Amino acid sequence: MTTNAFPDEAHPITWPEGFKAAASFTFDVDAESCTIAHDPTSTRRMSLMSHQSYGPRVAVPRLLKILERQEIQGTFFIPGFTAESYPDVVRRIVDGGHEVAHHGYLHEPMQGIDAATEASYLDRGLEALAKVAGVRPVGYRAPWWELNWHSPALLADRGFLYDSSLLDGDAPYRMAVVSGDSRDGDSRDIDSRDIVEIPVDWALDDWEQYAFYPGVTGSGVIESPAKVLEMWTLEAEAHHAQGSCFVLTNHPFISGRPSKAVALEQLIERVKAMDGMWVTTMEQIAEHTKATVNEIHSHARIEVPSYPGAGASFKPARLLQPTVN
Repeated sequence: MTTNAFPDEAHPITWPEGFKAAASFTFDVDAESCTIAHDPTSTRRMSLMSHQSYGPRVAVPRLLKILERQEIQGTFFIPGFTAESYPDVVRRIVDGGHEVAHHGYLHEPMQGIDAATEASYLDRGLEALAKVAGVRPVGYRAPWWELNWHSPALLADRGFLYDSSLLDGDAPYRMAVVSGDSRDGDSRDIDSRDIVEIPVDWALDDWEQYAFYPGVTGSGVIESPAKVLEMWTLEAEAHHAQGSCFVLTNHPFISGRPSKAVALEQLIERVKAMDGMWVTTMEQIAEHTKATVNEIHSHARIEVPSYPGAGASFKPARLLQPTVN
């Protein structure tokens, strides 16, 4: 069957010779951190803590076996606290040849925090990953996919190659770095650096399909893995047809459960079988994007005055002249 699809015209990209689309299987190893960040008193809940610890203790080893059997490398976004709590698990990920990327320290809430506070989270996470596994990650995913306007500059300051937190594309692109917390994005505020953005999508996150814990998250409806496999297969087929980038986000304490893990492996087999699909790590996708894409994108900024009825201002996104690498 032929899938008719249309490319992401805002972010044109070509893939390495022999490939016509890309796919990456990513895992957010939140463990207990995401529930503690949401509510520190959750540490008093033994059952909830056991639900979260299932990820590194049971699910990650299972997922690593799947990836080994399928002969692919994944990208694991790991909070620093998870690394400190489960150092042997993180080392096992590294020993398996997989990419380790940054995911905050304690999966901290990011919305509206100031640059100094966010910098402290980044630095503490970097320190933990270096100490535990001897890695200096080049990739970042903000907790809850909540990037701030000052985040790209903080990432560039620390030498990150890419971010994967925004939702404005089907293909990776180069993102302009704006100095400080400038809201207008004038040329004088954009410095000479850029980082790669590899967009994500809530439809390609297992949280929306499976996540449920009473009083913490979810609607109480846990979808069938058969339904999820069908939906994600359709998404992968469309990305493949339009030559874009299929990025799946999984949480081990969710998708590492038995039937969900079986469905995930079936999906991996289907994606691998797509003609010309490059199944690789986020780092490899970002390196290719940085080396071959010339356009650099700024982002639209909207200002709404604090009092009602005053209207709003809109400064559109624009393309910038490429910098010299």
